[in-house]
Amino acid sequence: MPQVRNPILPGFNPDPSILRVGDDYYIATSTFEWYPGVQIHHSKDLANWELIIRPLTRKAQLDMRGDPDSCGIWAPCLTHDGDKFWLVYTDVKRKDGSFKDTHNYIVNAPSITGPWSDPVYVNSSGFDPSLFHDPSGRKYFVNMLWDHRRRPQLFEGIALQEWDPSTGKLVGPRKNVYEGTELALVEGPHLYHRNGWYYLLTAEGGTGYDHACTLARSRDIWGPYETHPDKYIITSKDHPHAALQRAGHGDIVETPDGKVYVVHLSGRPTTQRRRCVLGRETSIQEAYWGDDDWLYIKNGPVPSLYVELPGARNEDAYWDEKSYTFKDGLPIDFQWLRSPESERLFNTDNGVLTLFGRESIGSWFESSLVARRQTHFSYDAETTIDFSPIDEREFAGLTAFYCRYNFFYLTVTAHSDGQRELLIQASEASWPVGSLNAQLLYEPTKIPNEGKVGLKVTVRGKDLQFWYKLEGGSEWEKVGPVLDGSIVSDECGGHQAHGSFTGAFVGVAASDLNGTAREARFEGFVYRPVKDVSDRYDV
Repeated sequence: MPQVRNPILPGFNPDPSILRVGDDYYIATSTFEWYPGVQIHHSKDLANWELIIRPLTRKAQLDMRGDPDSCGIWAPCLTHDGDKFWLVYTDVKRKDGSFKDTHNYIVNAPSITGPWSDPVYVNSSGFDPSLFHDPSGRKYFVNMLWDHRRRPQLFEGIALQEWDPSTGKLVGPRKNVYEGTELALVEGPHLYHRNGWYYLLTAEGGTGYDHACTLARSRDIWGPYETHPDKYIITSKDHPHAALQRAGHGDIVETPDGKVYVVHLSGRPTTQRRRCVLGRETSIQEAYWGDDDWLYIKNGPVPSLYVELPGARNEDAYWDEKSYTFKDGLPIDFQWLRSPESERLFNTDNGVLTLFGRESIGSWFESSLVARRQTHFSYDAETTIDFSPIDEREFAGLTAFYCRYNFFYLTVTAHSDGQRELLIQASEASWPVGSLNAQLLYEPTKIPNEGKVGLKVTVRGKDLQFWYKLEGGSEWEKVGPVLDGSIVSDECGGHQAHGSFTGAFVGVAASDLNGTAREARFEGFVYRPVKDVSDRYDV
């Protein structure tokens, strides 16, 4: 079989839940504050994946206005019971401090493309829920339990309870069936049944550099569960030079011919500061069942960069330039933030992406920002903007964005006298204050008050440079200094340790702090992957 280089879903695609139905594979991943909710990719061969749907598309299913950064949709679980698809997800409303407000829901659909039902509320006792379809015909709901008292720990264990699909309610007793190992922070549960055993795959160690997949089993679904003799079937925690770091939070799938694979999240840190600009990505490992009925990872537990898969990956598709138009609506690669009422943020009438200036960039309520994932270490992105601001409270442009605490934003704006200018807004690892780089705000570039403006960003490893081109011009001109693009990473967001869970995006935004919803029009968007000596595809 051909060898394929990990990750299989590059860029921000964490917490993978994998499913096979016939010859079709599906992976669901977390989307956090980005709308619509949950990404589902499809593949026929485990090597080539296509984003086909984000099923949480309407207010009845998901409204994240007010959700802080890295809250929203956590760790979905996608399953099929032989009749329909089931999707379980958490909408997190608070994550910092002693409390976590984590509301768990279930939706279902006859087909992967829908229609997806309105949600059924399940519970709020913890996060990372999964739905298990037992061979007996019963359905069980598992999630980690959160104990704000720390008696004895915040991550209390894995709760199991039966769920009745006819009433949409949990029934019977709830039991903490597994408290994890000394690595702690047990979460991400998935249940399986094989050869008379119930297997419980969990994540431990947090989603940083101590992350791991832990496996346990029991003859009875209610336990007691014994931990794998190796404890952790996938982890990089003791191997800081492994190509794939932060490995954990996995799910198991079997091919039609009986081969076993485990998908898991991973990170590829860059620079001496170990910053994961591409966020937590989805990788895959070959596995096998031992004679002792335990699952083992081939060449594990440290994840392999190259893995044999049923298919060979088409690398050309990964490196192709993406030249987006808006004549058929917003391309599927793009998302926006939090709001189910996209019509208040943007439209694509007449083939132009028009953003309505709302709140400031980084607002947790109503921010007009439309962007796609950064999926390469180095790239170019460019667009053309038509925007006529009247003062400094109106600005729009091109952004490399992670969250309110780490972004770079080349704006077209105006001074208080109405003179149009280019101004860079930079929030550089500014948690918890969220302030801008003051020096850059004193370095505007004056431009004519009329005419469209080309905006471009070039990223080469950690070096980020903005450019502009006036209407009718032929050459791109630099704006501002070379900036540290590695800041747009998990490690530089809010709550840098175990607190930032998304990844870098590049896109367009518009704000009108005067409250008049001034429009900014964008004609197309280009994302161009670039190969640079600083990239770390192979280690």
